[in-house]
Amino acid sequence: MLMHVQMPLEPFNSSVRDGTAGEKLQRILEAIKPEAAYFTEQDGKRGGTFVVNVGSPSEVPRLAEPFFLLFDASVEFRVCMKPEDLAAAGLEGLGEEWS
Repeated sequence: MLMHVQMPLEPFNSSVRDGTAGEKLQRILEAIKPEAAYFTEQDGKRGGTFVVNVGSPSEVPRLAEPFFLLFDASVEFRVCMKPEDLAAAGLEGLGEEWS
């Protein structure tokens, strides 16, 4: 899944000022173990997009809560597929069924 995180200016600014932002982010990344992590701006705020494996809906809190609790962040999840996943989806059959 793609996990999009948006962090408001506070408390992140305070964490930058007191020197703990990097440590907190590193701790989160070690805990959630993303396949890939990209940090960027989202709607004028700090943000990140992470590729994470979610085997069960019960894993969502483990992934999102660190961002909620440490940075008051907003977190969204998007299902995503690799090309081979899309190839295995049976689009041809669906096209026939729903045409």
